[in-house]
Amino acid sequence: MSAFATGSAVRIVADRGALSAWLPALAQALETKLPASVSVEISDNGPAPDTALGALLSLEKLLLRGSRPCWSDRISRGELSQWLTPAPADVVIDLTSEGVDAGEATLFRPLFDGGMGETALASALFLRGTPQIAVERAEPGRAPCIVASGTASLEAAAGIGGGMEAVWSRVAVLLLKAIRRGGEGWAEVPPPTPAAQLPRMQAMHRAAKLVASAAARAAYRLSCHPGHWRIGWRRAGYEDDVWARRDLGGAVWNVLADPNDHFYADPFPFFWKGRDYLFFEDLDHKTQKGVISVVDFDDEGRPGPVVPVLEEPWHLSYPFVIAVDGQIWMIPEASLSGAVAIYRATDFPYRWERHATLISGVEAADATVVWHEGRYYMFAVTREGVGGYSDTLDIWQAPDLLGPWRPLPANPVLVDDRSARPAGAFVLRGGRLMRPVQDCRGGYGIGLGLAHVTRLDPGGFAQTVETRLFPGLPHWPGRKLHTLNGNGRLEVIDGSVLRPRLAAATAIVERRNRPS
Repeated sequence: MSAFATGSAVRIVADRGALSAWLPALAQALETKLPASVSVEISDNGPAPDTALGALLSLEKLLLRGSRPCWSDRISRGELSQWLTPAPADVVIDLTSEGVDAGEATLFRPLFDGGMGETALASALFLRGTPQIAVERAEPGRAPCIVASGTASLEAAAGIGGGMEAVWSRVAVLLLKAIRRGGEGWAEVPPPTPAAQLPRMQAMHRAAKLVASAAARAAYRLSCHPGHWRIGWRRAGYEDDVWARRDLGGAVWNVLADPNDHFYADPFPFFWKGRDYLFFEDLDHKTQKGVISVVDFDDEGRPGPVVPVLEEPWHLSYPFVIAVDGQIWMIPEASLSGAVAIYRATDFPYRWERHATLISGVEAADATVVWHEGRYYMFAVTREGVGGYSDTLDIWQAPDLLGPWRPLPANPVLVDDRSARPAGAFVLRGGRLMRPVQDCRGGYGIGLGLAHVTRLDPGGFAQTVETRLFPGLPHWPGRKLHTLNGNGRLEVIDGSVLRPRLAAATAIVERRNRPS
């Protein structure tokens, strides 16, 4: 089959026991984004509904999501009625657990750790965490092959049901990419493996623990600030920084002092006219809204007071700063605004004005720009309101910093929870282009990867993660780590620690969190 032709017909086949809100969401995405005419077929040959999974999902919806809707919510046949009219299909998407015969149509089948259907996904999430997603393609006269793959971030997922929604959201991304690209990228793989059933007794045990854990989370929120981040800084040259050492050792990290009710994260150092400045996200725990602040380092190398320099009606973070032709620019993360905007310094470092919108109509986080082989490239993770924030990497390219910016045809270039999201500015070491990446396996900002960019051009992208870094004693105590930046003079990281709401208790906890 060649690349997908607009207006072609797509049939989705699903098991009768696995009808969920994911099905109409997928149908609507295919209709609008391919675009295509879509029908749904319900297979009566598949397994009956899994009562253990159904009970667990119902309890999770009550305790973890406050009855908020989720793609794992069960639906009736009637809610699919607009798509249930049988029709010939050019493409069949097989979501069943036992497989279907697509006849002369091209078949696409998502696999989860090699298993088929909802049962394989649920059991993988239950037993092993986020599964490897693979999109299998088959057509008459050719062996089944994998044409797209990835792993979804579960950072925003509540329970197994939320995990299913997060994975399905990335399955939709990968299916769209696989269908559009036609016959490219064939690679033979072993046949799918049978899906393991969700263990009933373990599911009941998990359901019982949900009640206790819901109470524990409520108590934690009452006593501690959720996700308190702090910034570490030190003097380090290129010969002894993290990139050179490939660990967090070396000079002791200093902690940038923060108030009890604010956290500091996403640090970006900038050297200008003989002085060091540090820009970062400054979030008020009471409002959960971030602004961009700066500290100025004095002649003795000590940070001065924190000064807010940029605020918008929406949350701001990740203040990527770059100088071009004598002008200083900032591209802060502002995904809630639905755009990537650039700001110009009118009185550096304290005054900034919004200069232009670089990309609009996109929920993009942590935009990071690099000049490479005569062009600018912008990296950012994207989502469309569903799923994690850290697993889908898009790249745009432009001849000038102000654009026009155009997406790479291969977007998304990555769907990977451990190497997609930017974690700071690019560096050039030994003639090799490198980028720090967030490792979000098991949760947001668990650690960092140091990646070598092996390809970057208008036609595509590739990288190899060479080193993994995680927080912990003795160098950087705490639970998380998700930013790394430096300028040859000042090196900075960040991390998450426990921060009690009561200031009196903070001093006790901070003694345990001091780097050594």
